[in-house]
Amino acid sequence: MKMHGLGNDFVVLDARAGDIALSPALVAAIADRHRGIGFDQLAVIGTGEGDAHLTFYNADGSTSAACGNATRCIARHLMAETGKTALTLSTARGVLQAVDAGDGLTSVNMGQPQLGWDEIPLAEAMETLELPIEGGPTATGMGNPHCTFFVEDACAVPLDRFGPRYEHHPLYPERTNVQVASVIGADHLRMRVWERGVGVTLASGSSSCAVAVAAARRGLTGRRVRITLDGGTLDVDWREDGVWMTGKTAHVASGVLTPEFLARVQ
Repeated sequence: MKMHGLGNDFVVLDARAGDIALSPALVAAIADRHRGIGFDQLAVIGTGEGDAHLTFYNADGSTSAACGNATRCIARHLMAETGKTALTLSTARGVLQAVDAGDGLTSVNMGQPQLGWDEIPLAEAMETLELPIEGGPTATGMGNPHCTFFVEDACAVPLDRFGPRYEHHPLYPERTNVQVASVIGADHLRMRVWERGVGVTLASGSSSCAVAVAAARRGLTGRRVRITLDGGTLDVDWREDGVWMTGKTAHVASGVLTPEFLARVQ
């Protein structure tokens, strides 16, 4: 299936009937927007604890423990399939709750943020609110690492050059997602994102959660914010039980990979 959340797009493979063998080369081939299908992340639906188990891959074939928008997209698909309005989904990040928020919106609890340097993780012990990097970004873990820069105008940052400079920063041994964010109103942020292993994306759920947490920690906003991304708007609410993210999803198409395509990748 091809799905997207605010233009953050995914290929979703349903492996509930049997395991699917995925090599990094096959993931990268499917990610090719000219010779494959194209995606920001690939997700696999499997069986496990709760209603389903989700596994995530980046466009370069590497894995990721979390992908918020893909989780919302899959939750919406499973709700339509089962008639349920609440789901439990297991991931490498942990067990996540998803609910139908009404009006076509889907909410997912992405869990509590990881704020300690060793949880994110960073390469050495330090305070995570303001890193010793030019611009003083904030580090946050949401099952994957994040580096958030608060700037005057997020739209003015050349993200295609800025992002890769920090994705591979020595302080982040597992690389990092990079965000630039600006306060544009009361509890309203404008954010753009560079995703590790992918590049510039129109939206990112886990990045939105990380930015909301970072902004609240720095006193720039409250714990409930609206985040405007290149692809649309997400609402994020950092509650006692975790960081809830709410927004729209879309199921674009369903299909089957051909034997010829698969044979070329082997």
